[in-house]
Amino acid sequence: MNQELLGPATLVLHLVVASAVTVHVLLTKRDVAATVSWIGLAWLSPIIGSALYWLIGINRVKRRAYRLGRPSPTSRQAVEAAPLPAALDHFAPLQVAGWRITGRRAEPGNRLDVLVHGDEAYPCMLAAIANARHSIVMSTYLFRAGEVGTRFVAALVEAQRRGVSVRVLIDGFGAGYFYSWSHRALRADGVPVARFLHSEWPWRMPFLNMRLHSKILVVDGRTGFTGGLNIGDENRLRRRVRPTHPVRDTHFEIAGPVVAQLMEAFAADWLFTTGETLAGPAWFPTLPRDGESIARVITSGPDQEIESIEFAMLSAIATARRSIRIATPYFLPDERVVSALALAALRGVAVDLVLPERSNHRLLDWAARAQMRPLLEAGCRVWHQPPPFDHSKLMTVDAAWSLIGSANWDVRSLRLNFELDLEVYCARVGARLDAAIARKQGRAATLKALDARSFPVVLRDAAVRLLLPYL
Repeated sequence: MNQELLGPATLVLHLVVASAVTVHVLLTKRDVAATVSWIGLAWLSPIIGSALYWLIGINRVKRRAYRLGRPSPTSRQAVEAAPLPAALDHFAPLQVAGWRITGRRAEPGNRLDVLVHGDEAYPCMLAAIANARHSIVMSTYLFRAGEVGTRFVAALVEAQRRGVSVRVLIDGFGAGYFYSWSHRALRADGVPVARFLHSEWPWRMPFLNMRLHSKILVVDGRTGFTGGLNIGDENRLRRRVRPTHPVRDTHFEIAGPVVAQLMEAFAADWLFTTGETLAGPAWFPTLPRDGESIARVITSGPDQEIESIEFAMLSAIATARRSIRIATPYFLPDERVVSALALAALRGVAVDLVLPERSNHRLLDWAARAQMRPLLEAGCRVWHQPPPFDHSKLMTVDAAWSLIGSANWDVRSLRLNFELDLEVYCARVGARLDAAIARKQGRAATLKALDARSFPVVLRDAAVRLLLPYL
């Protein structure tokens, strides 16, 4: 091309591409800050800004979900709710909100057993796998090499060899982007295993910032496990030789009708990843009632129209009459969650937030401090739990409603990750988890301590907060 024409041609290309990006952003983005940022980048960084938007700014996950027929929970009609005990009557509006958010019924008749750390959870999970007769599904974010990982691989391989149908889904980033030990080990022994949103070639991977963070194990469609626990040696704290970086966590064994919802959540992710449909009694048997808890699965991810878990959190905060207790390893939600907690405290609800004194991500610790002031000023109490690092994700309202699962209280979990939580209506479970969160309370955070930070530290904490969705 003539050199004199190159400049005008590039300008025309920039105008056309930037205009196309602007139209697409205006039609698809709901967040005002993101909309302004992408439009500004497209116009102020010719060609490069538009190329970046095409690579990482378009939600291809949602479009792919539409093609696979994943349901959207944006319009729900009324459904018959499970009867609540008299002591839980004030949660009736929350039950309705949960249906309209998720499209799933709150199922009565479930049993939940709390499993503390890998020391209690891993033996139960491995025993369930060893006793499987028909099917096993498992999804996890981390699946590390080591003694624990080797035992799980061996158990899954042995189950597959004795005729059990096994499916394993591992996050394409968390378990090793370039080399996944667990994926290779399972595949080498013939276990059907897949990596979620993964490609061997990074330039063909537009989903690198989106992670499968849910933890699911369902055996024979009847026994379920979920919570915050990954697969790794660091989660076993009672060994003679403790891991270098021990991690405390909370997991749950579940029986009853809600296990079918766990299975449905895995089946949707498996279909999304592999195109295979899991159906039939081996995966979805008839489930009798097995306990007193009313429970419902809540899934969220960038394939959905709304932030389901965040909406459930906000609905529960608004329902609280006496207390809200939260334990989370990371705390960096958006302003609406911070405001909801502050407003709850202002109307007299006791709000307690428990965070690790030091997490396994120092940047997250710095950024979390930038969120503390409005909470403390409103009367919320923030506690720092001493080491070892606690990875549990727990929430209770009035010691009778609980939220458990994989979602952290940060933008990544609530907007970008594929997460799974379980809401539980049960005074017994709620009281136990409420007491467990209270026991985690350590040193209290204060406004005086926040104000004592030097200006460079305050500036650092505020700046790092902007990066968190992408770390």
